Amino acid sequence: MFALILLALVGLVAQLVDGTLGMGYGVTSSSLLLAVGLSPALASASVHLSQIGTTLMSGVSHLRLGNTDRALVARLAVPGAVGAFLGATVLSRLTTAAVTPVTATILLVLGVYVLVRFAVRPSTGAAARTSPHTLRLLAPLGLIGGFIDATGGGGWGPVVTTTLLSRGRTAPRTVVGSVDTAEFIVSVTASLGFLLGLGTAGIDVGIVIALLGGGVLAAPLAAWAVSRMPGATLGTAVGGLIVVTNTVTVLEALGLSAPATAWTVSALVAALLPLIAFTVRRARHLTVIPEVQAA
Repeated sequence: MFALILLALVGLVAQLVDGTLGMGYGVTSSSLLLAVGLSPALASASVHLSQIGTTLMSGVSHLRLGNTDRALVARLAVPGAVGAFLGATVLSRLTTAAVTPVTATILLVLGVYVLVRFAVRPSTGAAARTSPHTLRLLAPLGLIGGFIDATGGGGWGPVVTTTLLSRGRTAPRTVVGSVDTAEFIVSVTASLGFLLGLGTAGIDVGIVIALLGGGVLAAPLAAWAVSRMPGATLGTAVGGLIVVTNTVTVLEALGLSAPATAWTVSALVAALLPLIAFTVRRARHLTVIPEVQAA
C-alpha cells in the first residue's frame, strides 16, 4: 500500500511538472520505475498506459484555458503516433539485459538536455499564440519525439517542447499546451504497440492506476500554473533528478562498486544544489527588473 501511495505521489509531481513545463512525466516516472527494478518495456508500458488518462485530462484543461494551437496539435500528433507505435514495437522485442543500460542512457541524455535547457538558456520572449511552423519541421520532429518517447519511457516533451521553445517563434504557454495535448494520441498508440508486443502479462495494474490517479489530480492545477510558476527552477530540479536517477542505473550496469556509485551521486547532488539556487536567484532578479522599470 505504501508503495502505491508513493507511486501516486510520483505521478502527481511528475504531471505537475509535465503540465507546467511540457515535459517530465514520462522521463521522471520511467526513471524511478527502472530504479526499482522494472524492465524497460514494462516501465514504459506502465507509464504510457497511465498517460492515456493524464494527458487526456491535461489536454482538456489546456484547451479550456486557451493554451493550445489546434493546428499545431494535429501536425505533431499524427507523426508522433507513428513514431510511438514503432518505438513500442521495437522495445517489446528486445531483451531486458540489453535494453536497460541503453534506456537509462537515453533518459540520462534527455535529463542533461532538460537541465541545460532550463538552467543555462534564457527563456524565450515569443508571444505568438499560433505556431508558424510547417510540416517540414513538425513531421520529423513528431516522428522522432514519438519514437524516443516509447523506447526511452519518456522524451516526447524534452524533444518536442524544447525544440519548439528554442525556435523562439511561439508563446511558451502555446507550445506547452499544444505538446501536452498532442501527447494523448502518442500515449494511446504507444500503449497499443506495447499491448500488441507484450500482451498484459507482467503489467502491474496497481502501478498504472497509482500513477494515473496522481497525474489526473495534478493535471488541472498544472494547466492553470503554466504561466505562473518559475519554470527555470522547476525544470532544473527535474533535469537534475533525471540525471541522478539514471546515472545510478548506468553505473550499476557498468559494474561500478556501490561506494563508487554513492560518491558519484553525491558529487552530482553537490553540483546540482548550487545550480538550482542560481535559477531561483535569477528568477527573482528577472521579476524585480520589470518592477523597477515600471516605477
